[in-house]
Amino acid sequence: MMDFRDMPYARPDMDAVRKDYERAIEALQSAGSYQEARTAFFALQDRENELGTLRSLCSVRNTIDTTDAFYEAEMKWLREQGAALIPLRKKYRETLASCRFRADFEKEFGAQMTRLIDASLKTSDERIIEETIREGEVCQRYQKDSAMAVTDFRGEKRNFYGLLKSMESTDRAERKEAFLAWAGLYESISPQLDAQYDELIRLRVRMAEKLGFDSYTDLAYLERRRFDYTKEDAARFRAQIRDVITPAVAEIREKQRLRLGVDRLRYYDEALLFPEGNADPIGSSEELVAKAQRMYREMSSETGEFFDFMVRYHLFDLESRPGKRLGGYMTRFQGYQAPFIFSNFNGTSADVDVLTHEAGHAFQGYLAMRSIPVTMLSGSTSEINEIHSMSMEHFAYPWMESFFGENSEKYITAHLIGALSVIPYMACVDEFQHRVYERPEMTALERRHVWREIEQIYMPWRDYDGEPFLSEGGFWMQKQHIFLYPFYYIDYALAQMCAFQYYGRMKEDRASAWRDYLRLCRAGGTKGYFELLSEGGLLNPFRDGTVEKSVRHVIEEIRQRY
Repeated sequence: MMDFRDMPYARPDMDAVRKDYERAIEALQSAGSYQEARTAFFALQDRENELGTLRSLCSVRNTIDTTDAFYEAEMKWLREQGAALIPLRKKYRETLASCRFRADFEKEFGAQMTRLIDASLKTSDERIIEETIREGEVCQRYQKDSAMAVTDFRGEKRNFYGLLKSMESTDRAERKEAFLAWAGLYESISPQLDAQYDELIRLRVRMAEKLGFDSYTDLAYLERRRFDYTKEDAARFRAQIRDVITPAVAEIREKQRLRLGVDRLRYYDEALLFPEGNADPIGSSEELVAKAQRMYREMSSETGEFFDFMVRYHLFDLESRPGKRLGGYMTRFQGYQAPFIFSNFNGTSADVDVLTHEAGHAFQGYLAMRSIPVTMLSGSTSEINEIHSMSMEHFAYPWMESFFGENSEKYITAHLIGALSVIPYMACVDEFQHRVYERPEMTALERRHVWREIEQIYMPWRDYDGEPFLSEGGFWMQKQHIFLYPFYYIDYALAQMCAFQYYGRMKEDRASAWRDYLRLCRAGGTKGYFELLSEGGLLNPFRDGTVEKSVRHVIEEIRQRY
């Protein structure tokens, strides 16, 4: 194992990769025993892991600095090469799916493996190579445009993240000024973002048509491995959110209005929960990482080993910088069995959230990469993956004093409020995407009207104080998932239901809740969604009443705290 900074990147030899695929296809076709077929499978998996590791390294370095011309060009080359490999990859998967030893693979590794292979055959084809390449190019352009956007604020050049601290100021005039700068920044690049989203919609709809799907929504559900539920199930889940969580958040917002002493709660007030100021973490990014390392050592032997590994090999990039991609994520360097955490620290409690949320993802990846031999099974669907991260946020509560000092209880209160109050927004993002792909011919202005309509259903308290761009529905643009990861967002709401279940159990028997959580992490993606919920001792969020059961104790605790 080597330090992230020393991990070498070089263009993979694609001729050699193609020959490896051809050899694997031939070996599977001629295998006289399961052992021979198994050996061929794992030999190609090793090659795919090497390729995936190089692509991850290139992608991370591109997002760390979107102005780096070398890695920008390499990402373009890798996308083109990956798309060109689609026919050969499909032929390999077809050979694997029809292999005479398919049942043996299922017996050893479970039915989920072949289920994934079968699904991939329906979502990947040489007919969509051109669209696949172009989609990647547009997404990369979107990331660069949003990363490079800056505005003047009180004599400084600030990007979106640079404004967030001021949007939590105790001075309402500063909050409003930062909010207007933030909104103006999005409006200034909205022509580019609208054009990019228009093109992404066209490309995705065309791919669905070429592959024989009735709509892009159907293709996206299969691409996201949603084998166990449908868009109708998602709609019923959103209805539970509207009926149970929206009224609870409206109650919180009214309490917040009274605490802040304002006539109406505007959008720029929502981030400030306490009139004397929110809880901010104490220390530099290096100090926060050191505190996280102590926390994870005390939490369990498994988490201690994991986080020591992350620190030892510098598997983070946390500071916000000009030209750095927005957001945060966890990815993997499979060839090194190493997770990596990317973020944009901004001096707010969100910095600590990263060290618990993304670390939850990374912890699961660290465990699974060492225990699950089939790479495609080491990670699950995002509905499960986000349980790993969101639950870790709650498991970390006993250590918050080290991060926030005397304001630790204030942080926990704010975190619970945030975890609950963001769920209606998640429902907005999900319904918006369903509506967009039901009517892909919508104009940019029509999309904004749709967003505002949906927003008023799930978040009736939202007041933009007359700011034209957001009042007309421009707020949807700030969610990068809509551009980059279509239909990936309701997953967070589904996962939060389960994280709240674990949190409720923590209050009664932390050790039991941790055992189930650890078992879920170790299971990776070896089973389907509903099976994994059962594995982790969790209720199914789609069943009527589960939302109420999951959040009731949280709502009551917030009432006591706030």
